[in-house]
Amino acid sequence: MSRPEPQDFSGPPVTELGMLSIGLVAAGVIYLAAYLPKRAPLLPPVILLAAAVAVLSVNITLILRRPGFAQWRFRQVAGWMLLVYLVVAGMLEFTFLRDHTHGSILVVMTLLLATFTLNVPVLAGYTVARFEPSAV
Repeated sequence: MSRPEPQDFSGPPVTELGMLSIGLVAAGVIYLAAYLPKRAPLLPPVILLAAAVAVLSVNITLILRRPGFAQWRFRQVAGWMLLVYLVVAGMLEFTFLRDHTHGSILVVMTLLLATFTLNVPVLAGYTVARFEPSAV
């Protein structure tokens, strides 16, 4: 049985961009949490959220446009990871509601949580799929 050719693992900085997006989410959550139980000014966390979503969007675009990338494996791994993280996100959202977080702060916290919830499966799916032998 012949061994597959070694792959070139150079590619877009998906891991770095994913960690940047997660860091922006963390900064937004920490900023909001620092004001609890008082009302926090929303402009800084909204800017951090917008930046995190933009970085996540660029990351997904880079993954989907990479030639010869095992997208089927990416979808397989990312899909199952997303299922797990949706359960975790649901539990965290419940804690927000249980702690009487409401209004615009709840909306921003939920969107930050959703961005984090999407980032982790993207990173896990990419990490596995990049080592899959190329379909091309």
